[in-house]
Amino acid sequence: MCPEPRQEFSELLGQTAEYLAWLKADGVSRIEVGRALSNRKPILSKGDTVETELAKLAKVISGCKKCVLHKARTNTVPGQGNGTRPEIMFIGEAPGADEDEQGLAFVGRSGQLLAKMIEAMGYTREAVFIANIAKCRPPDNRQPTPEEMATCIPYLKQQIALIQPKVIVALGATAVLGLINQTGISKLRGTWFEYEGIPLMPTFHPAFMLRNPPCKKEVWSDLQAVLKHLGRTPPPVKKAD
Repeated sequence: MCPEPRQEFSELLGQTAEYLAWLKADGVSRIEVGRALSNRKPILSKGDTVETELAKLAKVISGCKKCVLHKARTNTVPGQGNGTRPEIMFIGEAPGADEDEQGLAFVGRSGQLLAKMIEAMGYTREAVFIANIAKCRPPDNRQPTPEEMATCIPYLKQQIALIQPKVIVALGATAVLGLINQTGISKLRGTWFEYEGIPLMPTFHPAFMLRNPPCKKEVWSDLQAVLKHLGRTPPPVKKAD
């Protein structure tokens, strides 16, 4: 059952208070509000860099026990890649078995397909940032529940605020729901939205493409739209030797 709005608001206040206390302990005394993430510099503790702040956040995530997902996890999966204003941040649903084992996002079959997508766009995995809505693996690779998403997504929002990607690619229905609170990925994909001033492109999740190969054409169309927005064109297709 989804939590009541009053309960969600209470939980959000608690998470916000916890984050503010964490920032205060880290030396942050002032926070700017009312401006899009894409138009402001990330809030950093004195002497710190985005990379060190992301590492601190990853450590906080590793100790998180706010929802039931922590009970069966092997590793938390905060995400990885270029944390300094990359052109693209890919956001999926949740870790699977391979991700849980390695502590890295998108390293299983879906990750291999995502890597090919990234390469086809002219990037490497190291040039972009890859993360998920949930930071722990749900049992049997099920979708995260609304409660689990609400508990975990503040970590992702903190990452986005630090990383400040030029474009977000939301991979699948769960990522779209978590970021822009909309449903119906088949209708939403290929259409531009915004998350805190950052352009966001919804498209199908790589796992969905593995089950439905014909959908790769639609996804490639969405990724080409992302490249066009960034003023880029796909590199020439490599010919087989």
